[in-house]
Amino acid sequence: MNPPTLVEASTGVISVGKRRIWQMTSIERTAYPRFSRAPSVKELREIYTPTPTDVAFVATTARGPAQKFGLMILLKVYQRLGYFPKPETIPGAIIGHLRAVMKLPADLVPDIASNHTLYRYHAAIRRHLEIQSEGKHVRHIAAQAIHQAAQVMENSADCISAAIEILVKEHCELPGFSTLERMTRRIRNLVNRGIYQHVADRLTETEQQALLRLLEHEPTANVTTFNRIKEAPKSATLTHLDEWLSRLVWLQSLGNTAPLVEDIRSAKVKHLAEEARSLHATNFGDFSVAKRLTLLVCLIHQATISTHDEILQMFLKRMSKLTTKAKEELERLREQERATSEHLIEVFSDVLQVTTEVEDLVESSRAVRAVLKREGGAARLLEQCEQVSAHHDERYQPFIWRFYSVHRKALFRVIKTLDFQSTTSDQALISAMNFIIAHEHDPKKYLEATVDLSFASKKWLRTVQVRRKRKSWFIRQHLETCVFSYLALELKTGDLYVTGSEQFADYRSQLLTWEECAPFVAQYCQRLNLPMTAEGFVEHLRTRLTEVAAEVDRTRPGNRELIINERGEPALKRLRAKATPQGLVQLEEALRERIPERHLLDILARIDHITSFTRHFGPLSGNEPKTKDARERQLLTIFAYGTHLGPHQMARHLRGALTADQISQMNHRQVTAEKLEAAIRDVVNRFHRFTLPRYWGDEKRVAADGTHYELAEENLLVERHIRYGGYGGIAYHHVSDMYILLFTQFISPGVWEAIYILDALIRNRSSIQPTTIHADTQGQNLPVFGLAFLLGIELMPRIRNWKDLKFYRPSGETRYEHIDSLFGENVVDWELIKTHWQDLLRVVISIQEGKVLPSMLLRKLTSYSHKNRLYQAFHALGTVERTVFLLKFLSDVSLREVIHRSTNKAEEYHSLEDWITFAFRGVIFDNVYEEQEKRIKYTGLIANCIMLDNT
Repeated sequence: MNPPTLVEASTGVISVGKRRIWQMTSIERTAYPRFSRAPSVKELREIYTPTPTDVAFVATTARGPAQKFGLMILLKVYQRLGYFPKPETIPGAIIGHLRAVMKLPADLVPDIASNHTLYRYHAAIRRHLEIQSEGKHVRHIAAQAIHQAAQVMENSADCISAAIEILVKEHCELPGFSTLERMTRRIRNLVNRGIYQHVADRLTETEQQALLRLLEHEPTANVTTFNRIKEAPKSATLTHLDEWLSRLVWLQSLGNTAPLVEDIRSAKVKHLAEEARSLHATNFGDFSVAKRLTLLVCLIHQATISTHDEILQMFLKRMSKLTTKAKEELERLREQERATSEHLIEVFSDVLQVTTEVEDLVESSRAVRAVLKREGGAARLLEQCEQVSAHHDERYQPFIWRFYSVHRKALFRVIKTLDFQSTTSDQALISAMNFIIAHEHDPKKYLEATVDLSFASKKWLRTVQVRRKRKSWFIRQHLETCVFSYLALELKTGDLYVTGSEQFADYRSQLLTWEECAPFVAQYCQRLNLPMTAEGFVEHLRTRLTEVAAEVDRTRPGNRELIINERGEPALKRLRAKATPQGLVQLEEALRERIPERHLLDILARIDHITSFTRHFGPLSGNEPKTKDARERQLLTIFAYGTHLGPHQMARHLRGALTADQISQMNHRQVTAEKLEAAIRDVVNRFHRFTLPRYWGDEKRVAADGTHYELAEENLLVERHIRYGGYGGIAYHHVSDMYILLFTQFISPGVWEAIYILDALIRNRSSIQPTTIHADTQGQNLPVFGLAFLLGIELMPRIRNWKDLKFYRPSGETRYEHIDSLFGENVVDWELIKTHWQDLLRVVISIQEGKVLPSMLLRKLTSYSHKNRLYQAFHALGTVERTVFLLKFLSDVSLREVIHRSTNKAEEYHSLEDWITFAFRGVIFDNVYEEQEKRIKYTGLIANCIMLDNT
């Protein structure tokens, strides 16, 4: 099909055969202001009640009651909408509310009928509110905003919403929706066509033909090479690791895509790649050649980046497995040697016995030698001692080699294929990596120690280094396992990065510079009430810790819930269960009688009618859905995937109304994780408008907790979780204290959940904005406490092993009368916090400006690193914040009750989700991470619809 002409693109009219279709964006999918279908009493009171300024303006502008009534209606309506609607479209509820507030007669008709009157009133309101209404100027501002948005966004509705936001900020009167829609379609098409042509022009004719051949069927199979690009990674076996390394080499052989997309915004590239991934090869025939090439280039570019990430994830999992096996082997040997240890103790006991019984030294010596000879001789006993001693100090490192040999070829291929770089000036590990690469095929057991191993621990050095012929040597196999182990560790801590990766990229390049942060510092410090200097910041923290500790020490004698025994070990009494409120059973029975039983599909349809959340779903190309029954198909898709019924079983129950392929295509081509988040947000916002949920809990609190989902085994994410006792992944939910789900994401069971605990509050754009977050033990560590404090979030977890945590003193000289035993000799490192004050602010301002997510940084800050100054700074700040929290936790029983109650609500939400996912025991069979995350968001959307329906 030929691309539309510029005239066709500007009018939005596209020829299809002899038909001409006008694809107009639905106003419901945009932020264009409209009247509520049925404004609530709260909305009328908060939005349409006149202020003293409004009353004064109307009193000095209009004369009679009818004129003042009419002017007030137009003023309040404009303040709500940003434009003047037709008088006949103004809801009677608004007019009635203003009539009551202004205490006007019921039969008084507002004077807004004639065009001349409306013209005068509109002009007066524009002057009063200082509104820019000149058409050409307003359209110019809108066009600039749309052009800027189209560089990043694909959907017309999003571009319109972005333009509205800018127009409101510039105090412009909003143009009609049809005007914005036409401008958006024209500008978006021009921007997209420019991007497509920009990419195509950078490709040679040979490169273009090579890319287009990817869409052709292979001669030996009924598939295209295009499908190979879209393949999902499998489990982290050595075979799959080798396959994925070959895949990366193949993707790179298709050409260097980085220069082709360097001028295109990364969000746009990701969206185009996502659109390409959702298509079949045959669908590309509907596009112009330039668009085909652009979609392929973006898909290859993102596939290359994700393949880097997936290889590194497999590498980390293989190294983790090697370490686990080595530790298990050490434990097995210890178990075997337990009898030897007991035997040696018996021999030692016999030696002590004869030396105490015989006073004569000669006789005593003879008796000792007799004992040793009886037990096999001194040499044999010494050998047994050395064997037991070798396995006594948790030194598992020598045993990694036993399991490493089968990994060796694949691991070497990883470090030779990927480009590892250090994030610091310390190049010791990189030099060691290059050293083992140079000696990969060297058959010698010992290599001369010519490289620096300063990155290695003492246990590793004992394993790797030996002295031979008065020189230091490396045992080659142990050197290799040491280097690979530290490559894995420093990838986790962020001390290493890999060029071409996204998840393992250089985090420093993603942060704002201090010069870029400086303009935001004053506003940030003022918002959190923090001093604006490093010295003042440290003094603020010191004072806070000192005051809290002193108050807890003062009130300790009256705290009967906290027990500190003679050894200084603290303990808390169990929380007493609350008595069942009188009448609870009768209330539950009454609710069962009055709340009607509804089918899940009926609930989805009803809530969509109220919130129109399906407006967010539509083709990834940004166009409007073409089918008349798109809404019905979308609701059926939500039900099929949210209950885990799946498209095939759903199609069987629909008996021909929809095929499994149609349901699957709806999921792949019209629904993304971001669109599901927007739908969930609509339901949350509607729920928040009701008063009833505020009786259930505090909207400023949220609980984070994970629940286990089984996955198909051939899956990169799948891993055995000790805590949940099975293979699978973790759906990590953030549930409001009012029982509604705010955010959910799918994570690997092998990571510490605290890494993701703050993401939800940063990404949450609903009207419910919590400032306190509760979690379990997995939801906290020192860096998380530090980062949460800087983000203005109060972290209050329910920690199972709180007795094992360290309390930190404000200074070494500080002593307490009643709680001194809690602290030990741990002191906050104030100098470290002061030194890295700018680094701390760089991180938090970068997060607030949307440059990075907390999880991206916390992944690097959960493991100890002597190189990573950010880790050290956040660790030091966390010592202050966690100590303050623990002191409050021990001293305030009501706080413990709140934490306990809130975390239980998250666990109750899991039960609701288990009920919803009734099909296939809740197992997720998709291998693609994006589809796995969509599954839990589908379920979250259904759960929220149930909550809103019951409310």
